[in-house]
Amino acid sequence: MRNIKLILEYDGSRYNGWQRLGKDDNTNTLENKLSEVIKKMSGEDATLYCGCRTETGVHAHYQVVNFKTASPLKLYEIKNYFNRYLPMDIAVLEIEEMPERFHAALNAKAITYMYRICISQVPSVFERKYVYYSFKKPDVDKMKIAANHLLGTHDFKYFSSVKKAKSTTKNISSIEIYSDEEEIQISITANGFLHNMVRMIVQTLIDIGLSNRPIEDTKRILEGKETASTPAKAQGLFLEHIQY
Repeated sequence: MRNIKLILEYDGSRYNGWQRLGKDDNTNTLENKLSEVIKKMSGEDATLYCGCRTETGVHAHYQVVNFKTASPLKLYEIKNYFNRYLPMDIAVLEIEEMPERFHAALNAKAITYMYRICISQVPSVFERKYVYYSFKKPDVDKMKIAANHLLGTHDFKYFSSVKKAKSTTKNISSIEIYSDEEEIQISITANGFLHNMVRMIVQTLIDIGLSNRPIEDTKRILEGKETASTPAKAQGLFLEHIQY
């Protein structure tokens, strides 16, 4: 069996995330769309592994997927087949044959998400599905100070809606916040993320920037003394990169 690695980008607006968990049999997932194409291409019911399971409505500039196949097709033929039969909001950018032991999820060392906040006076009609619009400009300096409390290794269970997990301890290696007159971007890199973790961190930082809660709250949430903000809107979140 060949071990095929794909680099994808997708607009997650109309999908119920990478995959549905538990007893939910919803097929409107990114995983299912790729599985259908593999089935059509090779007749195989392939198991797909992704570098990071994105949530409902979240986009990706760089998602990594691998699957095993006995297909004799050349790599460029497999890539072309995917891009011919996948919906236009999912694209295979790169394809590579990997050693048998490569696993997109287990081999990932660092994951980067980026969140976009529009702060222009008039929000763009054409960007509305890919940014969160803030009517008031958050104080970026406050957000940066608050974000520093989250760097390093911590138990992030209070920054998550996860119910069951082997471990809720993660390491955030960087949080970068960029700003100009049109947009604020928050980039977070960690060795892994819990369910809703990125969006709860982002919304907490936004609320601090808008003076809706104090800077110290990020530290107090980690300690379980405060509750994190509800998750930020999904449309502003992008999976940016996965490091191996």
